[in-house]
Amino acid sequence: MKKIVISLIAVLIIFLLAMMVLFNFHPSDKSDKNLTKIKLAEVTHSIFYAPQYVAIEKGFFEEEGIKIDLSLTPGADKVSAAVLSGDVQIGFAGSEATIYVYNGGEKDYLKTFAQLTQKDGSFIVAREKIENFTLDNLKGKTIIGGRQGGMPEMTLEWALREHGLDPKKDVHIDTSIEFAAMSGAFLAGNGDFVSLFEPTALALEQQGGGYVVASLGELGGVVPYTAYFARDSYLNENKDLIKAFVRAIQKGLDYVHTHSDKEVAKAILNQFPDTSLKDLEEVVSRYRKIDAWPKDTTFKEESFEHLQKIIQAAGELEKTVPFDQLTYSTK
Repeated sequence: MKKIVISLIAVLIIFLLAMMVLFNFHPSDKSDKNLTKIKLAEVTHSIFYAPQYVAIEKGFFEEEGIKIDLSLTPGADKVSAAVLSGDVQIGFAGSEATIYVYNGGEKDYLKTFAQLTQKDGSFIVAREKIENFTLDNLKGKTIIGGRQGGMPEMTLEWALREHGLDPKKDVHIDTSIEFAAMSGAFLAGNGDFVSLFEPTALALEQQGGGYVVASLGELGGVVPYTAYFARDSYLNENKDLIKAFVRAIQKGLDYVHTHSDKEVAKAILNQFPDTSLKDLEEVVSRYRKIDAWPKDTTFKEESFEHLQKIIQAAGELEKTVPFDQLTYSTK
């Protein structure tokens, strides 16, 4: 009798497993159906955005009823284009993109509703070790600075001017190289310096191709550097969803500010499979030291005005935009 019962149980288990395979069932299917999918385009995939990846990996979005479909869309201009075309609902890039779209006359323009970083996330990398580096070391040299009109390049120009250097005369900023190709171009012998995000800067150091000598974040000051934006119509039609999205991001920020570098590194390890835990921890530490992440997602008027000053100084903005025109409050 006992053998018959065991056999029946075995047959039942096999049957259930067969049904799961046949209908492609797994436990998360049911929960996924209750989640609202949001397509999110990010400007680059960097440890700089650790709070966002923590929110994804720790399930903070799922807790708020959201499933994130994350895609890499290099360049703030391309991110804003993806949002405007409807390919994605939310863009994550420099706030300068919303200013350009607004000034371009778009009726259903882009508004920022949350901020993730408050400093420039790039580091200046030199070919040789330089003790006590200052921006004077860039005088007469070439630095690969990124796309003209992009925040890394404009922040670099701002920092140079603040230091008393003319970015058009004293330093040659190479803006001809695509963001994704900057590290490779530097390794190939282009430029004396290069401005890179992490983990690319660390990887270059480990290859013996350069040395991090300064943080543009420290040099550029507090700005709404990387933020989330969407069309005005989408924001107004999805108020509760946007509030839930912001709550998930806030949980990510809270986690980063209340956990160690190693704990944060472990949380985002799946997002950077080619980077070791030790290296992730080191980069998280670098960003923490420059106070890269704000305490909350609030988009502040003071930092927005500083952003516009940087863009104006770079010659990319003739007319400033009122703060309340380009921001959406979730309060």
